[in-house]
Amino acid sequence: MHVLIVDDHPIVASGCRTVFADEPEIVLLEASDAESGERSFVAEQPDICVIDINLPTVSGFELARRILARDAAARIIMFSMNDDPIFAARAIDIGAKGYVAKTGDPNDLVEAIREVGKGGVYLPPAIARSVAFARPNLAQNPLSKLTAREMEILRLLGSGKSLSEIAWLVHSSYKTVANTSSIMRQKLGVRSSAELVRLAIDSGVA
Repeated sequence: MHVLIVDDHPIVASGCRTVFADEPEIVLLEASDAESGERSFVAEQPDICVIDINLPTVSGFELARRILARDAAARIIMFSMNDDPIFAARAIDIGAKGYVAKTGDPNDLVEAIREVGKGGVYLPPAIARSVAFARPNLAQNPLSKLTAREMEILRLLGSGKSLSEIAWLVHSSYKTVANTSSIMRQKLGVRSSAELVRLAIDSGVA
């Protein structure tokens, strides 16, 4: 089974190689950002993609969206430092088959790959409980109103990118990104791009 790990931290890639050293049936492929991850997916057609959310250009959510647009049956596990249930719920909503926190048990990733490799889905028990009990509150979170693409644009705004830079990064037109930004302001009840930026930072998206 070929597993593509997309993560920009060398220590994570090294840790994954160590974790799977005794799993001869698993062959690891590596990429460090969304662009190289997408190229590797197209070239290698891995069985599973393990994608870090916080990549250096566009996020892992955006990469997952691109991969699923290419192949709706792609099996994706989101891998993150964040164990906030809203991020796990977002991963499920966009079509990921699993979500694993880097702060959890290293065996969680092994179990996730095994389960997703068999065609199943996987959440570590603690995250599954958090998502289940947080569902009523998630609906009240302003971020739950946003689509995956809107979340990505909000994240990029929060990181200081201009609308032109965002359009280039998400492979869209300036007009589309500007319109999306306007829709987001309406959804979130804010009046300016500066308020969007502040919301992105305060909510931990950026």
